[in-house]
Amino acid sequence: MAEAPTHLLERVLSQRVSLVLKDSRQLSGKLLGVDEHMNLVLDDADEKTSEVTRHLGRVVVRGSNVVFLNAPQGAAGKPT
Repeated sequence: MAEAPTHLLERVLSQRVSLVLKDSRQLSGKLLGVDEHMNLVLDDADEKTSEVTRHLGRVVVRGSNVVFLNAPQGAAGKPT
């Protein structure tokens, strides 16, 4: 049986992740938390748009705005 997406994300807690949002903004930061709605808390977050890059600090991202999440270090190596 497949794991729930939130369980997969719990494997990459405290790791740096990259997000693409519906409005094409890109965020990257350390994943601090996730809830059942896929809302994410990122620390030390940076935002990139086509015009500018800026440091945001700690942010909460509504899960329904996330189109893509990449965890470069991946979750494959961590046991369940």
